Amino acid sequence: MSRRPDAPLPPRNGLDPARMRLPVDGHWATIRDHLVDRIPRLSPQRLDEMLAQERIVGLDGPVTARTPFKGGMYIWFHRDLPDETPVPFEITVVHADENLVVVDKPHFLATIPRGQHVVETALVRLRRDLGLPELSPAHRLDRVTAGLLMFVIRREHRGAYQTLFSDRKVRKEYEAIAPFDPALAMPRTVRSRIVKERGVVTAQEVPGEPNAETFVELVAHSGNLGRYRLVPATGRTHQLRVHMSRLGIPILGDRFYPVVEETPLHDFSRPLQLLAKTLEFTDPLSGAQRRFESRLVLRAWESFAEWESR
Repeated sequence: MSRRPDAPLPPRNGLDPARMRLPVDGHWATIRDHLVDRIPRLSPQRLDEMLAQERIVGLDGPVTARTPFKGGMYIWFHRDLPDETPVPFEITVVHADENLVVVDKPHFLATIPRGQHVVETALVRLRRDLGLPELSPAHRLDRVTAGLLMFVIRREHRGAYQTLFSDRKVRKEYEAIAPFDPALAMPRTVRSRIVKERGVVTAQEVPGEPNAETFVELVAHSGNLGRYRLVPATGRTHQLRVHMSRLGIPILGDRFYPVVEETPLHDFSRPLQLLAKTLEFTDPLSGAQRRFESRLVLRAWESFAEWESR
């Protein structure tokens, strides 16, 4: 299997260029003609501007309006960026060495570019601010979840660290603030089958063999509030939120479970009170034991009245 060529365009604003492979068989006379058909959301006028600005390139250099179509070749270009509302919270570096950067991701910041969130993502911010163009996440956190997020500095090490997470060799602990129910026996382990369909914002519990497991422990309570330690044995989408809602104690600030609430992207009030608290694993390169702990604090526990007034 042949190796894909490296991009001849450098990252811009922390973003890698998009790569496109032209179809092997095609009737187009020029690459421009193909792109007009292939990317209908991009107007021919805008495409001509990008070509004139030499923003579309192949291995042999910039593509022009007259560059002949050649099936199987690769081209690269930087997409136009969507308008984004800045996320008004900082990323804090918890640990950095020659291989890893571990940060505390704030609420409302996505891990990687997707949909309407591109520049305002943890990956793009860190690549730009730290000057690390090859930085890549070893795992992901939901946009609304805060806490520890680990990145790999060199591309040749990505697989080793990402495999730790895919093979469930990283012990993760979360903290959550949710209602306190004195009738609910704790600690307990919740198991269920969770599915997440593409295009549907929420995950669902369905009958069948469990594929999701979470250990839930009440750490402390004050009035009607509880502070919980959550230890997932699996990593299904929205697993912790689904399981806490199932117990009748949905996490404070959860706008998906048990009921979906429409929330504008610029609304940064009432953040989900869920924190990725610790990461612990054996380093696949050095064999050393690693443990990282978040420095963030869930505000609802410190002052519920202040949090509720947001």
